[in-house]
Amino acid sequence: MTDNTPKRLHGKVALVTGAAKGIGAGIAKEFAAAGAAVVVNYAADAEGAQKVVSHIRDNGGAAVAAQGDVSVPGDVERVFAEVVRAYGRLDVVVNNAGVWHTEPIEAVTQEHISRQLSVNVLGPILTIQEALKHFGPGGGSIINIGSLDSARAVPGMAVYAATKGAVDALTRVLAAELGPRGVRVNTLAPGGVETEGIRAAGFIGSDAEKAMIERTPLGRLGRPEDLAKVAAFFASDDAAWVTGERLTASGGLRS
Repeated sequence: MTDNTPKRLHGKVALVTGAAKGIGAGIAKEFAAAGAAVVVNYAADAEGAQKVVSHIRDNGGAAVAAQGDVSVPGDVERVFAEVVRAYGRLDVVVNNAGVWHTEPIEAVTQEHISRQLSVNVLGPILTIQEALKHFGPGGGSIINIGSLDSARAVPGMAVYAATKGAVDALTRVLAAELGPRGVRVNTLAPGGVETEGIRAAGFIGSDAEKAMIERTPLGRLGRPEDLAKVAAFFASDDAAWVTGERLTASGGLRS
């Protein structure tokens, strides 16, 4: 029997930054499954981005990859030019691209600060500025990927937490500023999520992972698809009356 149920994001075009792996890849796949045409942005991992695109196409969805560092204005312009070339419109932007370093405050360098600020704060600002040139008269949805770390105190994460606190502030202010234009802005703040990044950092199987799971009421780390379903809600018309919100998706973990 054919499922004729309308898909939540049918007819929408979405750009997901940093979507070659992890949470971004999960969001891109979920958006496509929900009916959106997706632009998979990546900075350096062309192979990962193409795998995401192939997965989407193999499952009957529409996707293209677009290379660009979100902290470089020219790259951002090029990514949006690819959105227009491929699909001719834009409805949703997910600011997912991000970087992090763990170090005690005495070891923080100018390079650490500059890179995290450039990607995690400047990147969303540049992306939003460009998106506003391409949203249609009906407005659009901007989803900023924040972090539980902006609201909890984790030693060694001072700079990263500060950048994600800035993302929270950006969401609040731009929701008020852009609301009259029909543009909704929300933050999705993940807790612990199993991604390639934390696996590479040796977190999986560590005492720190076990301690985090013990403090998580739902008893496990999150998966990219857990976050992707929440992002799809923010992107959809189901959230038409929702803006300026910070939704924590952490399995109940708070500290």
